[in-house]
Order: sequence, then C-alpha cells, then structure tokens
Amino acid sequence: MTHENLKGRVAVVTGGGGVLCGDFAKALARQGVKVAVLDLNEEAAAKVADEINAAGGTAIAVGCNVLETESMQQAREVVNSKLGTCDILLNGAGGNNPKGTTTKETLEEIDLTEKNPDIKTFFDLDPQGISFVFNLNFLGTLIPTQVFAPDMAKKDNTCIVMITSMNAFRPLTKIPAYSAAKAAVKNFTEFMAVHFAEVGIRVNSIAPGFFSTNQNKSLLWNEDGSPTPRTGKILAATPMKRFGKPEELEGSLLFLCDEEYSGFITGTTIAVDGGFNAYSGV
Repeated sequence: MTHENLKGRVAVVTGGGGVLCGDFAKALARQGVKVAVLDLNEEAAAKVADEINAAGGTAIAVGCNVLETESMQQAREVVNSKLGTCDILLNGAGGNNPKGTTTKETLEEIDLTEKNPDIKTFFDLDPQGISFVFNLNFLGTLIPTQVFAPDMAKKDNTCIVMITSMNAFRPLTKIPAYSAAKAAVKNFTEFMAVHFAEVGIRVNSIAPGFFSTNQNKSLLWNEDGSPTPRTGKILAATPMKRFGKPEELEGSLLFLCDEEYSGFITGTTIAVDGGFNAYSGV
C-alpha cells in the first residue's frame, strides 16, 4: 500500500540506529518521506541512512543525545538545513539497564535473611540506574518533542508517534524501571494528544509486544542459541506463539502518520503483540 500523502514530508526518528526504529525509518523512506535518522551511535545511524539512500530514498544520519537539550537543538539545525522542518516525529529512543533489573522474578524469604552477592533483589536496585532508565525513556521523548514540536505546530498534518511497550499495560517481572518508564510514555502520549490538539499535532503511540532484538537478546536466548525459560513464558502467553517481526510494526506506523487514514485519531496506543495483552493465561 502506498501513502501518497506522506511523499516529500520530513520525519525525525530518534533511536533510528536500532533494529525496530531503523526499520521504521526505512518504511517511511519507502513512502517518499525524507528521513533524519537520529541516534547516540552515529555509526549505527549512518548505516541505516546509507541503506535508505542506496535504495533510492533520502536520509541523513545525525549523532545526538536525546537527554541533552543543546544536542537536540543542534540536531534540529542540521535537519532543518538539510531536509526542512519536521512533519513526523518518531520518539523511538529508549532502553533498559542492568542496574534497574532484579535477578529473580519474585522476592523469596531467604533473600531477606541470607545475602547472596550473585542475586540482586528489589532492595539492591541502584537509584541511579533506575533514574537513567526512566530518563532515557521518558525525558528521551520529552526533550526531542520540546525541540521539534514548535516547527510542527506551524504546519498542517503533523504528528508524533511514540514507542511504548506491552510493559505499559502490565509490568514484566525483573525490569521495574523499564516497565514504569514505558507506562509513563503511554501516559505522556495521552497528555500531549490533548495539549497539542488545537495546534494540529496528533500524538499516538505504538506498543510492541515481543520482538527479538539485540537489546533483549541475552534475556531471550542462551549463548548456544537455545531459548531461555523467559522465552518459553513469553511464547506461552502470546496466542500467536511467536515473536514479532520488525516489518509487522510498519503498518501501524504508516496508518498513524497518514491523516487520510487516522486524521481523527489522537491519544491512542496500538498494541502490536500477537495477542499478548488480550490473553489472561487461561
């Protein structure tokens, strides 16, 4: 399906050097969108941009830090000078950190009475690690929006697409910081949808279910390539019994960006999860 309305528009994709957001960037480029691939890892961003350009699209790579306003302002200057002002902002930067993760799924009484240096309990979580994860996912969407939205408010048919997670609906075990942060992103989506409604910026989010990426590889697969127990639990709780493919997120993105299809949709979150959120376990 082609989205003629999107041709010639400018998209800014944060976290664009990653697997999922890199695929988002390529999907937009195939519709004739000029794409700025933003990432802390400029080399990863350049790889995505080079693939887009080699395929006949238009893209630039911009190295920047979504947690620093000055860095994002510099990125905006590059985007505006090379591609034009932003029409589509995809806030995809995010991630987790081991400092915000527990070793075990649940607290056991023995964890309170016998200290094991190999086990990190809820009480061992590093506040700085929690803060880093929360800031990366929440401030990492707030700051880019503060920088790019003023240009978007002066144009017609602009939109912001946030990337939240299934964790926003139900927290997963072991990763409290990431789960809380993604819930905040979902809530922030709804706030911004209301806040920006009168200036014409639609704001929605996509909540991916389980996709096997570099970021979660160690949680899902053993070193020998066999599935971890966590993978077994995930697939058992996913009615479609498999992980998602990055390209299966593209339809939701293009739907939300094209006002011909979603012009009266704002403040919503689309779950792309193989039925995970709908399944009660019985």
